[in-house]
Amino acid sequence: MTPDAFLAAHGYAGARRAPLPGDAGHRRYLRLAGGPRPALLMDGSGAAAVGLASAEADLRAFMGIAAHIRSLGLSAPEVIAADPPSGLLLLEDLGEPTHAALLDAGAEPMPLYLAAAEALAALHAAPPPPGLPAWEGEAMARAAAATFLDWWWPAAMGAEPTAAQREGFRAAIRAMLAPFEGAGGFVHRDFFPANLLPVDRAGPAGVGIIDFQDAGHGHPAYDLVSLLQDARRDVAEDVREAATARYMAARPGLDRAAFGAATAAMAAQRHLRVAALWVRLDRRDGKPQYLVHGPRCWRLLGEALRHPATAPLAAFLDEHVPPARRGNPTTATTEHAA
Repeated sequence: MTPDAFLAAHGYAGARRAPLPGDAGHRRYLRLAGGPRPALLMDGSGAAAVGLASAEADLRAFMGIAAHIRSLGLSAPEVIAADPPSGLLLLEDLGEPTHAALLDAGAEPMPLYLAAAEALAALHAAPPPPGLPAWEGEAMARAAAATFLDWWWPAAMGAEPTAAQREGFRAAIRAMLAPFEGAGGFVHRDFFPANLLPVDRAGPAGVGIIDFQDAGHGHPAYDLVSLLQDARRDVAEDVREAATARYMAARPGLDRAAFGAATAAMAAQRHLRVAALWVRLDRRDGKPQYLVHGPRCWRLLGEALRHPATAPLAAFLDEHVPPARRGNPTTATTEHAA
């Protein structure tokens, strides 16, 4: 079914359509006005082009996680209509702007981050839904290798990593993450301001949560890293500390020392993977604008590597990647060299 036919079938044939800003992902959104109710069209038909199994699987994951979040009394978009084989969803419009847009416009960060921390704590406190894919040691090692070894390494080091280097990297990531496996929690995986919106609802439901279809089963510290050690924006230390304290206060049963160690390990994996992801977006997808975030990711990685919990990865990098090489590749791509 085409987007036009899908919209017409649900009363939005004459709705005004305004595209939402694109991001690094494959999904595209239109804000609809003039239909039966304010809504968004999500077009995930490009899933296969970025290596996902299918648009249908991608959208069904979105629908399942949306239902889970809403069942907790938190705010995720209601699915108004769906045509998963075509990759099309009609969603409740939770409004605008996002937390990211508010921050960019000069909003005071502290209230936004405290509200986000409360919503995240409520999301993590509930048992996760069944069937989530694992986001723990082996899956995280594969994901890191797919950007760091497959894209950053050849671009920055001038050659493909050897089989021994690949195995050494995998072993380092697995050893770093092994103490934190089995946490059994819901992990959004991209819980940061661009995926959060203010909603006129009380308590943790006052934060709308979107872009959650890649959620997994893993350690909740990963999401706190995504929020407070954001790959795309600097977060002041006092905001980090206050939001962490708010999260921990909402989850008093957590072991603070163990959670702190997990935070460092999750941060090291995420920052290395994402620093290299910007290189993949540049070289594979023709999106060099994301390289501006590389220095931040490498700086945050350096902070994480100071924690003893990250020693296996720190040792691998010390052996194979000199500190002077830890950054965006210095050579331009063919496409951008001119």
